[in-house]
Amino acid sequence: MPHFYEKPLFRYPVYTLIGLTTLSVMIIWGYQWFIGLFMTLLFGFSLFFLIKADRQVKTEIESYISTLSYRLKRVGEEALMEMPIGIMLVNDQYFIEWTNPYLASLFDVDTLVGRSLNDVAESLVPLLKQEVDSEIITLHDRKFNVIIKREERLLYFFDVTEQKEIEKKYKGERTVLAYIFLDNYDEVTQGMDDQTKSNLNSEVTSILNKWATEYGIFLKRISSERFIAVLNENILSQLEKSKFSILDEVREKATVQNVSLTLSIGVGTGVIELPELGGLAQSSLDLALGRGGDQVAIKQPNGKVKFFGGKTNPIEKRTRVRARVISHALKEIILESDKIIIMGHKYPDMDAIGSSIGLLKVTQVNGKEGFIVLNQDEIDSGVQRLLEEVKKNSELWSRFITPEEALEIATDDTLLVVLDTHKPSLVIEERLLNKIDNVVIIDHHRRGEEFIHDPLLVYMEPYASSTAELVTELLEYQPKRLTMSMIEATALLAGIIVDTKSFTLRTGSRTFDAASYLRAKGADTILVQKLLKEDLDLYVKRSKLIQNTTILENGIAIAKADPLEDEWYEQVIIAQAADTLLTMQNILASFVIAKRDEETVAISARSLGDVNVQVIMESLDGGGHLTNAATQLKGITIDEAEERLIKAIQDYLEGGNEE
Repeated sequence: MPHFYEKPLFRYPVYTLIGLTTLSVMIIWGYQWFIGLFMTLLFGFSLFFLIKADRQVKTEIESYISTLSYRLKRVGEEALMEMPIGIMLVNDQYFIEWTNPYLASLFDVDTLVGRSLNDVAESLVPLLKQEVDSEIITLHDRKFNVIIKREERLLYFFDVTEQKEIEKKYKGERTVLAYIFLDNYDEVTQGMDDQTKSNLNSEVTSILNKWATEYGIFLKRISSERFIAVLNENILSQLEKSKFSILDEVREKATVQNVSLTLSIGVGTGVIELPELGGLAQSSLDLALGRGGDQVAIKQPNGKVKFFGGKTNPIEKRTRVRARVISHALKEIILESDKIIIMGHKYPDMDAIGSSIGLLKVTQVNGKEGFIVLNQDEIDSGVQRLLEEVKKNSELWSRFITPEEALEIATDDTLLVVLDTHKPSLVIEERLLNKIDNVVIIDHHRRGEEFIHDPLLVYMEPYASSTAELVTELLEYQPKRLTMSMIEATALLAGIIVDTKSFTLRTGSRTFDAASYLRAKGADTILVQKLLKEDLDLYVKRSKLIQNTTILENGIAIAKADPLEDEWYEQVIIAQAADTLLTMQNILASFVIAKRDEETVAISARSLGDVNVQVIMESLDGGGHLTNAATQLKGITIDEAEERLIKAIQDYLEGGNEE
């Protein structure tokens, strides 16, 4: 260590001070020699003691540093060898070169040197191969945070078992709020005498209280058809494992006078603030009810939604009051608009086109100008045949416009009516949604999480067979002077027939009422059959799809196009192949995979009701109904689509389905 006064910071000022002092003493000597002598002796003693003090400080500092170095070395050795932190050095071949004793003690061995990581901790090898700096792993029932220093090939192991247990306990005890709603309570109890209604209430309350007691849930009835439940994440996890069996129990046991109740449950979870939790629970309940009820929706703050149940088709309403109210509300909105633009979904089917023509009639009968948005590059052969018939009516055909034309004529007072879908990503022209503020939605699909923002009016009835059926009912409540041409009535009837598979699926009494009304207005059933005829080439093409079919467990069939053949299929062929498979013996659900174009793989799904194909397709960013659903996947191959589908089916069979 340098001498204290030899450091440049101190040396020059001290030398200057000594020089000035020496000069001062010499000057004093020139005037008074005895004072100069005294000052010389005083200066000498001061300089002597200064040098002595400097040497003593230097000795003490050197002694302290020496002792500190020894202590630090001992502490480093102690930390390296004794502290509860695992340290490991590995070579390029993932063999262990050195570990501290603590890490070796975790494996109950004296040394790990020379052993392969694959034998000691197999999960570490993928971490070293990836660009991962830290990761939580499990070793011998203990959890460790592994920090990787790649340049030194050094690994640190920090035991975080207790921390993870506390986190798990904290998450498990977080509050969960749920709203339980009796879907069809008003319809069931309408006309019941007081005693019967009391018996039904008692039975439902008994079932729910028993369920709440079994799982440790606080349950309180807050109205005749609504309950509130308070639970935690651990209990919610148990309910998910049971697939919310309470839905089946209430449906099967709460039966009075040949009527049954179903439940819908909206669950809020994942947040601390109770008001936000309540908002999530209510939003989940709205979503469950919008999808037809008899199911559970669990909405999380990240936007993900899990669905359970939904195993039954929605119960058809027994009153036309809602249809009449919606019809009158729609009339008022139309009268306040300067023009009406009508738009369906991409690759429109008979239902989308037929309901659009029906809605156009609603606008015309109210004295407003209406237009139907159509992209003629995205239509199949069946719709093409319908449009050929429409072209024979020049007035009707003039109402069809392109998306670009719709964007040009749209104004601030224009009304946009979206039919047969409620998802922004599926409409023909999404820019219209962004440009037009006034939007009405009419759809018969179960509601998904993706939804058009802030519509003026929503008419979604999952019980309905088709959007054409809903539009037909709206037409019935329009002014009596309404007259329809043959092609208009036929287009609506074709939409109903296609979506019900000729009145065999999802058909209620009101479906036949709507068909009867259209027949009375001049719908031509023979023309419908002509529109639905298919070419022989398409029949052969569909048969090729069915030929390559694999039967999974639980009566699930998967057919796919040959991946080696670069052949494209129209959506209608894929859907028809799924329908055909469903007619085969012992098949409860069918899935057909084929390419729509160069970048898109389509999957159509059908079932007889035992398998909810809607939630399976929703997990693949699609949607639909309990028995009829589909999706389109971008940028993947047919084989990759099949792998994703099989995984989605397995997830569905194992438990909850996440959207």
